Amino acid sequence: MTENAQQQPPAPATDLPTQYAPADVEGTLYERWVEKGYFEADEKSDKPPYTIVIPPPNVTGSLHLGHAFEHTLIDALTRRKRMQGYETLWQPGMDHAGIATQNVVERELGKEGKSRHDLGREAFVERVWQWKGESGGQISGQMRRLGDGVAWSRERFTMDEGLSQAVQTIFKRLYDDELIYRAERIINWCPRCLTAISDIEVEYQDDDGELVSMKYGEGDETIVVATTRAETMLGDTAVAVHPDDERYKHLVGKLIKLPLTERSIPVVADTHVDPEFGTGAVKVTPAHDPNDFEIGQRHDLPAITIMDEHAVITAHGPFQGLDRLEARSAIVAALRAEGRIVAEKRPYVHSVGHCSRCKTTIEPRLSMQWWVKVGPLAKAAGDAVRDGRVKIHPQEMEKRYFDWVDNLHDWCISRQLWWGHRIPVWYGPNGEVVCVGPDEEPPRGEGWRQDTDVLDTWFSSGLWPFSTLGWPEQTESLAKFYPNSVLVTGYDILFFWVARMMMFGLYAMDGTPPFHTIALHGMVRDQFGKKMSKSFGNAVNPLDWMDKYGSDALRFTLARGANPGVDVPIGEDWVQGSRNFANKIWNATRFALMNGATVEGPLPEPSAMSATDRWILSRLNSVVSEVDGYYEDFQFAKLSDALFHFAWDEVFDWYVELSKTTFAAGGEAAEVSKRVLGEVLDVTLKLLHPVVPFVTETLWTTLTGGESVVIADWPKAVSVPGAEAPGGFHDEPAEREIELVQQVVTEVRRFRADQGLQPGQRVPARLTLDGTALAPHEAAIRQLLRLQPEGEGFSATATLPVAGAEVALDLSGVIDVAAERKRLAKDLAAAEKEKAQATAKLGNEAFLAKAPDQVVDKIRGRLAKADEDITRITAQLDRLPQA
Repeated sequence: MTENAQQQPPAPATDLPTQYAPADVEGTLYERWVEKGYFEADEKSDKPPYTIVIPPPNVTGSLHLGHAFEHTLIDALTRRKRMQGYETLWQPGMDHAGIATQNVVERELGKEGKSRHDLGREAFVERVWQWKGESGGQISGQMRRLGDGVAWSRERFTMDEGLSQAVQTIFKRLYDDELIYRAERIINWCPRCLTAISDIEVEYQDDDGELVSMKYGEGDETIVVATTRAETMLGDTAVAVHPDDERYKHLVGKLIKLPLTERSIPVVADTHVDPEFGTGAVKVTPAHDPNDFEIGQRHDLPAITIMDEHAVITAHGPFQGLDRLEARSAIVAALRAEGRIVAEKRPYVHSVGHCSRCKTTIEPRLSMQWWVKVGPLAKAAGDAVRDGRVKIHPQEMEKRYFDWVDNLHDWCISRQLWWGHRIPVWYGPNGEVVCVGPDEEPPRGEGWRQDTDVLDTWFSSGLWPFSTLGWPEQTESLAKFYPNSVLVTGYDILFFWVARMMMFGLYAMDGTPPFHTIALHGMVRDQFGKKMSKSFGNAVNPLDWMDKYGSDALRFTLARGANPGVDVPIGEDWVQGSRNFANKIWNATRFALMNGATVEGPLPEPSAMSATDRWILSRLNSVVSEVDGYYEDFQFAKLSDALFHFAWDEVFDWYVELSKTTFAAGGEAAEVSKRVLGEVLDVTLKLLHPVVPFVTETLWTTLTGGESVVIADWPKAVSVPGAEAPGGFHDEPAEREIELVQQVVTEVRRFRADQGLQPGQRVPARLTLDGTALAPHEAAIRQLLRLQPEGEGFSATATLPVAGAEVALDLSGVIDVAAERKRLAKDLAAAEKEKAQATAKLGNEAFLAKAPDQVVDKIRGRLAKADEDITRITAQLDRLPQA
């Protein structure tokens, strides 16, 4: 008997409605699963652990297709491992999303005519917490809609008390180990969000700009430089040339006049300059360009800041108070008036950085910030993959990982925001700097103040695999569930999140990496492979598709497109097709129950089974093994496709149909097939459950009487009494026998379709099966093909030899043979004409010499199609009787 089945007959088929209505069952089933505690994890359990953390969605977010895709894959993995007997933890939670959340609340305040400065820091942070309680986290409810089997009692938030303690602890440790420091460097500054952002939060795109070449200096001491940011020339403190550039050797070390200012600046020699690019001379603005900053450091140049935090010009003179773009035009006009513009190129398309949150153009800015010294941390993160402690899947993604961690720059972790983990550093009245740990009292007294910045959101989410388990406390959960078994995430945040978790996990957990495997997936795109975006008009709300087709349909579509590390196209037609698959599972199981399919009692011995019964059990075992292999390799598309074709094609379209004659005849053979069908459905529903949980739960509990498929045992190889073997029951002769039946049915169906017969149209036929393995299946073959007994006056007008047998059909009273021959002859003449025309063109050397490759390829395709049509039509004509 199947596990979890009670000692009672299965519920009657009438308990299943005639049609599957997802909306009627999904919500109720999910709440029952949660109430029963199926998704919770017990650190005291002696079961082996299996841990996956959710990539924490932003508290501002709602479920999008990317979430639905990723969550479907993680849910499938954890549901299977739970069924396999693991103590499974899928850790849920949300990220406080510093910039995004602050922007949302500031917009709300704006509607009231207020800013955060009107409230002050403390009141504003309280307002954000209020917003979080009232409006944040709607994605949690949407995750329930999708069926996410997360341990809700363990839900964490990156700003909750425990995780805040973890953040302060690791900051203090890194600071004490001199891996966190404060320094003035060039950072990416967003003039809209008014904060620094990290390199990986900058999105680059090609923008139309201008390239202006302008002349510095006077007379023989002039030099031409080019720039796309003319406004920054107000902050120039040098012009740089290559040391070996003979054109400028006479100028190196001299001072030249900087136009529009009262200053003179030196010409310096630096190997960073490419003498082959442009004029071979570059303007140096150390306070507003990262490369220029490095040149400035090497040559001890001053760094003059010419813009404020809003990107408004602060330099003295006529441009003061102008926005950077206004200043750009004004400065070019002023230079043109002085005759210093040598060349202007508009539009000049170049790559420009934008804030990933608000899309504002980033301004490089010299600023005092907090930094993580990533060198030793990044080396440890690279070594963990190189020595095999962490596997990246697919393996070809390793190169991207190494390219990143092996070339990491120090990480700017301070943000000029109010919402987030405030930097735990206090400054004293006499220049004192004190970093305070979570168990330490901050310094008190007059003149002491805390740093006003907060930490980058990725700093706290980098601790996620262990902070969610109670670290820095040595909890039972941490001991049981760390390291995580696998991280499932998109390749697009390999650098944002994965590398940071690797660095922090190895550092905080004494060299133990945060997970054994990193399984990377691609991004969801539309059915044409285009990125989904509101601006493109192709963005889809997954809730709409779930409302229309059910959550199982969306999940199955996403899983069926999930090849490791590859982007996933999806269209509504595909979701509709998955809905049809769910309906097929429903209808086939309902039919089986109506015909007495059962899981009661042991399977019959092979001698009591028909070849059809032995065939489906043999195929079932192959599929169990195949699906297990695909799961271990994260091949969700292949396992979903294997299950789709096995369930629909082999179980529903072949085994159920072949068994109908057995059920109709009754007797012992029917009882055997009912038990075999019950076993096949039991195993198939369990195999399908991790991907399509709702419909399989309803059907499996009805079929077996078991408590829930969520806690059922994962299928192993099916064993048959008297034929026990490693890997379960296999019967190759039975598989070959049913393959012959399938050949006959498929070939005759094709012939019937070619002749224009309706699928249900009955045709008199004589089957010559004696002496073949097909003989026991005559009744089933006739049933599947709608073939009547030959009867009196039978005339074999068409004979089909197939699979060693012969099927003779009497079409005389079914089709007009003369009309059919005339139609086919017309089609054959058209195909032959098409072939002749294509052959003539391809034989014309003059045509081939002038025609584009795509035109020639198209004609070759037409020729191949014509050949196929001629072969097919000729075969149809040969099979027809003479008129």
